[in-house]
Amino acid sequence: MKVEDIKGINDERILLGSHFAQTGTYGAAFAPVMAGAQAYFKYVNEELGGIAACGGRKIEVKVIDDAYDPANSPAAVRELVEQDEVLAIFAGLGTAAHSAVWEYLNEKGIPDLWIMTGAHKWGADPAAHPWSVGALPDYFIEGTIFGKYISENLPGKKVGVIYQNDDYGKDELAGVKNGLDPTKNEVVSEQSFEVTAVDIRSQVTNMKNAGVEVWVGGCIPGHCAQAIKAADQMGWKPTIFIGYVNSDPAMFTYAGGAKVMEGVMTLQGNKMYDWTDDPAIAEHLRIMAKYGTVAPGNFTVEGQLAAGAMIEALTRACNNGDLTRQGLMDAVNSFKDVQSDVGLPGIVFDLSPTDHYAVEAMRMLRATVTPEGKGKWEYFGDIIPFR
Repeated sequence: MKVEDIKGINDERILLGSHFAQTGTYGAAFAPVMAGAQAYFKYVNEELGGIAACGGRKIEVKVIDDAYDPANSPAAVRELVEQDEVLAIFAGLGTAAHSAVWEYLNEKGIPDLWIMTGAHKWGADPAAHPWSVGALPDYFIEGTIFGKYISENLPGKKVGVIYQNDDYGKDELAGVKNGLDPTKNEVVSEQSFEVTAVDIRSQVTNMKNAGVEVWVGGCIPGHCAQAIKAADQMGWKPTIFIGYVNSDPAMFTYAGGAKVMEGVMTLQGNKMYDWTDDPAIAEHLRIMAKYGTVAPGNFTVEGQLAAGAMIEALTRACNNGDLTRQGLMDAVNSFKDVQSDVGLPGIVFDLSPTDHYAVEAMRMLRATVTPEGKGKWEYFGDIIPFR
């Protein structure tokens, strides 16, 4: 087998690297994603004997905590690439943080796989950025879906968008405007905030004062939860949509309870962590109980999905006899209708050298309250294809 002459590969292991918030507010929100991925890699290493096609090599991921701060990400990634010589960067987290490193990774020819942000730009120009592939759906497309849903189901309602002032939030805003039918709905309030903002209640007040009846949140859990809680404290009851990056049960805690969240809508493409009768989810829960470091949730399911995609790519590269960075990208670009066990049936990874949008369908979720008073995300409607 052709094996790249880098420190990241030896006879026993394959080393990957990641810049990923592990501490602070963002670590609290998103660390479960990496915990789910790491648990799945440990399962592969210990119960499957490593990756069979790769001679039983074990997977190791070195994670450097960049605290979701783009000022920290470049040094972290340079260390992983230039000192540790990782085979690939895996699941880099955060639109702003990853924006600080993806050009460098493409210039260096480092596989930049299963990026944990849905910024439109990751897949917009595969010819210029052939080494980057996201694991999450496109925020612009998500916003478009929200906009279409609003015009189809809530015509005549005044719309507001509250969004973080970066590529994520701007993609969401642009998508909402793209999806809305201007003859049915008007955006009457656009409220931006910096990702470092501590308090965004004034933006919520501005939307309420503008007469907003439906608002879309292009925000991550801490800020979206604060906005939802603020609206509730004001006695304001608009219809609320929030980005899929918030689709974990932890949101019910962050926002102040199930009743506060009731009726909030989002999107997802994976099975829910509490589908205990589903064999794949039952296995995920077993893996998390044995190898995990956090409680299972929808974000740990997302982590397993990304880890599974990485195992599939490495297996294909080794089956092709080419465990090199280029061989890994060739394997990724061969994905066609790849179905994850923890993904909703019919939502697949489909890639090519000219198409780096891995996931191109989702389904609507609504926050509900169980008879016991607990919060629960429930799917409704059909799977929505992006194109």
